[in-house]
Amino acid sequence: MNPIALLERLLQLIPVLLGISLVVFSMMALTPGDPVDVMLGDSLATPEQRAAMRRDMGLEGPLHERFLTFVGNAVTFEFGNSFHHRRPVANVIMERVPATVELTLVSMLLALVVGIPLGVLAAVRRDTWVDRMATVTALFGVSMPGFWFGILAILVFAVHLGWFPVSGRIGYSAEVPTVSGLLLIDTLIAGKPASFLEALRHLALPALTLGLAMAALLARVTRSSMLDALRQDYVTFAQAKGLSRARVLLRHALKNALIPTVTVAAIETGTLLGGNMIVETVFGWPGLGRLVVEAIFTRNYPIVQAAVLLYAVTYVLLNLAADVLYTVLNPRVRL
Repeated sequence: MNPIALLERLLQLIPVLLGISLVVFSMMALTPGDPVDVMLGDSLATPEQRAAMRRDMGLEGPLHERFLTFVGNAVTFEFGNSFHHRRPVANVIMERVPATVELTLVSMLLALVVGIPLGVLAAVRRDTWVDRMATVTALFGVSMPGFWFGILAILVFAVHLGWFPVSGRIGYSAEVPTVSGLLLIDTLIAGKPASFLEALRHLALPALTLGLAMAALLARVTRSSMLDALRQDYVTFAQAKGLSRARVLLRHALKNALIPTVTVAAIETGTLLGGNMIVETVFGWPGLGRLVVEAIFTRNYPIVQAAVLLYAVTYVLLNLAADVLYTVLNPRVRL
């Protein structure tokens, strides 16, 4: 891996993030509704009191000056105070990030464990009932909206069967010392297997809702790229050398077939971060996505701007990581 090329790619992220910051700031500034009116409600505040609150919230001055102030603060990770929480935005967001990270990681793990083997199996068993079942399942997973499947899962598995909780991360009676913020890890560190199972039960339905759609897409991409790899000359040559079928599939065909899968996985992981807003709201999951939805309704500009910028940074870094992983899977690829 060329360090200079990697540095150039990192520098290319700067204008991208600036453009995203401008779009987010402009959309929030032009959105109908006044945060001061939302905060004061129907109270009989005087114009002087409204002007003072607007000044305290940093809503005075031309838009370009406010944008430059926002960018300058973002560089130092200082996004001001939340209008609603009356605390630093960074602190409010960091309290919610572990829940979203845990949900995203488990969903992504579920998608990889299900999607890639299903795609490989469908390619190996092409035009059989296994391939047709995998294709139909993948189409169903891609087609169903997350909010619909989430509500359906709650009705079936939580309300009627009672197997899983309806909302939250863990039962109120469980006391788990915070170490990493990820409950599955913290419960193991604390040596509480019962709390671990309780946290896993709370995580099951939202992770399944997010992970199945990604698994379906990965299965389709893996099947397509695997079929293409199996037709290549190097696979035929490996078979002619007398290598075992498992070694030909895993070491030669799958390694090259994973390149487009890595691309989709990186993009979909970023999509999980954004798409979990709806799923977190449906399941009452106390993560960053639910915080952003609440902030949009209350016109809490600092929270929305900081969270979307965090999503953007994560998304572009995931794509950069996918490009770096290309060089590992195929040394002929250069950044």
